Amino acid sequence: MDLSPDPRDVDPRAALADLMAFYAEAGVDAGIGDAPVDRFAESAAERSTARTAIRPAAASSSAEPGAPSARREAARAPALPPLAAAPPPPDRAAADAREAAASAPDLDALRGLLERFDGCPLKLTATRLVFADGNPQARLMLVGEAPGRDEDIEGKPFVGRSGKLLDRMLAAIGIDRTQAYIANVVPWRPPGNRTPTPQETAICLPFIRRQIELANPDVLVCLGGPSAQTLLGIKDGITKARGRWMEYDTGTRRIQALATFHPAYLLRTPLGKRMVWRDLLAIERKLAEPPSAG
Repeated sequence: MDLSPDPRDVDPRAALADLMAFYAEAGVDAGIGDAPVDRFAESAAERSTARTAIRPAAASSSAEPGAPSARREAARAPALPPLAAAPPPPDRAAADAREAAASAPDLDALRGLLERFDGCPLKLTATRLVFADGNPQARLMLVGEAPGRDEDIEGKPFVGRSGKLLDRMLAAIGIDRTQAYIANVVPWRPPGNRTPTPQETAICLPFIRRQIELANPDVLVCLGGPSAQTLLGIKDGITKARGRWMEYDTGTRRIQALATFHPAYLLRTPLGKRMVWRDLLAIERKLAEPPSAG
């Protein structure tokens, strides 16, 4: 029996909206036509146009300085934007990040340092810094891997479909964003929502470590395998690592830490929700215990 819907019953506008939502969630942020385009030729044409626009003004320099034609050509010549400085080599950038992060006395200062930090190449392609959301005084802190498209637009972590699911997960144990502090290992969106490179993660690592130290939560939850591997040093996959209590050492205190599935994974694999529910109950029990001094 064919259970597929009758094409006549499908609203094409709703289908198109669903398709666009799927593309946006996948990280598609630019349209491409059917005809091939030579981007190298486009770049060469742009440079040629810029030189042509500037050349008349230069050629007219031999005329009388105050000539009207020289002034008109100079006024028409476009101002070329300055080229952005290339980030330093990864090793140098990571060392600069460690020095900068260590100097931050509080979370506001750390955010300001990140706003001014130019060592990570992701900053050049991201729309804005995605620092944190929620309550920095909360006992619970959650850390994902990197922002996506919606987070890049709003400047807050976990605000897209994954964020809505995370809100429902927390609500299941009576917690909302006023009772949790949420961040990512990497605070800038990688182009196309790709996975951050090891070098990009290493550059950003000192900042998230300092962020955890300054927030000083009682419970740290790593959302997804990359976050758990980066912060907790686990070698197993997230399926084996999730649900086990570990310790995160800030250098001054040991924080109870747990890894669980990322909400984006649950959107693709709903069967994982039963295991996350057990993790949420474990988090609820841990938060019910008296705070540990370290």
